[in-house]
Amino acid sequence: MTDHGAAHSASEQPVVLVVDDDQSLREAIGRLLRSVGLRVETHGSAQSFLQAELPAGPTCLVLDIRMPGQSGLDLQAELVREDIRIPIIFITGHADVPMSVKALKAGAVDFLTKPFRDQDLLDAVGTALDRATRQRDEERRLSDVRACFEALTPREKQIMGRVVDGAMNKQIAHELGVTEITVKIHRGNMMRKMGARSLPDLVRMAGLLAPRG
Repeated sequence: MTDHGAAHSASEQPVVLVVDDDQSLREAIGRLLRSVGLRVETHGSAQSFLQAELPAGPTCLVLDIRMPGQSGLDLQAELVREDIRIPIIFITGHADVPMSVKALKAGAVDFLTKPFRDQDLLDAVGTALDRATRQRDEERRLSDVRACFEALTPREKQIMGRVVDGAMNKQIAHELGVTEITVKIHRGNMMRKMGARSLPDLVRMAGLLAPRG
């Protein structure tokens, strides 16, 4: 019999993805990360990485800059375009300042020059996985808020927008051509469905729903 709880918890474990065309270095990094209890998946190219299914749990990427075919920076750019938010640690034997600045501006966590100390990589991976966990929590929170918002009626959504803008019940009633008690009822239902305990709570939720960028 399958232990579904164990399978679920395994899928939630952090995973480090290593992409480097140097097999010996790729394997050495894998051994180092596994030695501290981390799950590791390795790929010899960006193409191999893109063809694989992403892990379900918090994930970070240890990525070589220079590889045959698609480079590490090209892969980073593709992930950004596709809005796939994986914290990246770049490693390279050919570092230069413009390259590292470009990588960090595009959201990389760190940029390590070979040969790097084991501890430097472990520290960078720890930072990246912390970021991945926070991102995952934010995405779950956003998903929950979106589901609550979609459960609102059109009128409740309308009233939520005006409440978040700071309008009073009396003002909203006048704008909508309804009684103040009607607004109060809709407002109460909206707050309950959204799970908002207060106006500041509702404002934070509306902020999450606002388009990024």
